[in-house]
Amino acid sequence: MTSTLRPAGSTGAVKRPGRWLALGVLVLAVLPVAVDATVLGLATPYISEDLEPSGTQLLWIGDVYSFVIAGLLVSMGGLGDRIGRKRILLCGATAFGATSVLNAYATTPETMILARALLGVAGATLMPATLALIRSLFHDPRERSLAVGIWGATASAGTALGPILGGLLLEHFWWGSVFLINLPVMAVLVLVGVRTLPESRTPDPGPWDLPSVVLSLVGTVGVVYAVKEAAAHGLSRAAPAAGLLGAGALYGFVRRQLTLPAPLLDMRLFRHRGFGGAVLADLLTALGLSGLVFFLSQYLQLVQGRRPLEAGLAELPAAIGAVAAGLVAGRAARRFSVRSVVSGGLAAVGLALAALTVIDRSTGYPLLGTALLVVGLGAGFSFTVTADVILSSVPKEQAGAASAVSETAYELGAALGIAVLGSVVTGVYRGFTGPAGTPAEARESLGGAVEAASHLPAHTAGAMLDAARQSFVDGLALAAGAGAAVLLGAAVAAWFLLRGQRLEGAVEHP
Repeated sequence: MTSTLRPAGSTGAVKRPGRWLALGVLVLAVLPVAVDATVLGLATPYISEDLEPSGTQLLWIGDVYSFVIAGLLVSMGGLGDRIGRKRILLCGATAFGATSVLNAYATTPETMILARALLGVAGATLMPATLALIRSLFHDPRERSLAVGIWGATASAGTALGPILGGLLLEHFWWGSVFLINLPVMAVLVLVGVRTLPESRTPDPGPWDLPSVVLSLVGTVGVVYAVKEAAAHGLSRAAPAAGLLGAGALYGFVRRQLTLPAPLLDMRLFRHRGFGGAVLADLLTALGLSGLVFFLSQYLQLVQGRRPLEAGLAELPAAIGAVAAGLVAGRAARRFSVRSVVSGGLAAVGLALAALTVIDRSTGYPLLGTALLVVGLGAGFSFTVTADVILSSVPKEQAGAASAVSETAYELGAALGIAVLGSVVTGVYRGFTGPAGTPAEARESLGGAVEAASHLPAHTAGAMLDAARQSFVDGLALAAGAGAAVLLGAAVAAWFLLRGQRLEGAVEHP
């Protein structure tokens, strides 16, 4: 097997008719998955009131979607490479719509947990397939860079749209409406996608190895669960056991892939410095950003007193920046270099997070809005170019598995960010000095303090909330500093790992 490098602008690049309409269909697949990742946070109080789940059940309702997606991305990417990316995308879209209905009309906590898990299975089929189909649709490297930028911009917009759309729906309808909005999107995707999307698959791919699927799922879920459990309850509970189980399963997964003649994920991909560097940049960026953005939403609502819709709108500059950067990232990487754009983007995010270390309870929106805009711009440049690098670094036959690795890195980074930076915020917060009569639940979270305050005398409640909010802001500022350090370190790592990487070519295996 030999490799040849095709230069940008090669006249051999065939431009498929209808490719931009097909891209529109792929964008429809990305949008609801991104929205569903953030919209549930606003609906949780209503679900809790209606279904009356226990504390443990409520945590599983919130977490099982991301657990299942993270655990199945690589497996579903490999399955799409084998049975056809168009087929798995359309089947996944149909399942996503059906399980959205199950989520909307769940009547017990157990049904809701099952519905969220099934929604995660369907979501895991969509993200790798969309990026892999972009690889098949756009053979011209410059067009592909723009297509990846549009794809990434849509994902960023969907993440920001979740709280805004959720706030609007919850002000006028019941909580199930946040799931039913997926139905028309998925219906259009399937009806139009049948006619516009090309089928692509890996020739002679070998069997879909079920033991590898199980090891990947157990390993990823075990590690993510361990990190979240350790952040919430320390190392005295299930975290060490889950972490050891997950690490052992991932070790077994890697060993198995190295021995299989047709592995689910070709581990040799990581020998390509550009591929490994791009994956690492994605993981560290998500780690540094996700935890802070998660707690910033609480800051806007519980410290500054903004309503859910207002808080969602306040975070909009991040989405605007990400969309704008995504559309020009490929052009910028070609004019300057891949490593300068990725490293510069990561450094910009790091500096924006560093600026947030000075926030207090009364910080005005100009600082917050500007920092969020810079965060969006930097992340948009970085994520878009690294996605393009990952696609360009592998043969098109492995595009699904490679795309899944990129998405898994993002999911793992997000989980680690919320857990690690969350532990920083929580550790500082729990040390606040409240007045006599401060209940124990007020020290668990700022939301718990707000709820507890409603049952206390006005003087005690006011003093407790003042202390709790100040402690939360102190923790948030410290977490912002930690996030800034992670992003600046990632910028340095990307500068070295992406040295010599270019977008002008793609690996082609005849």
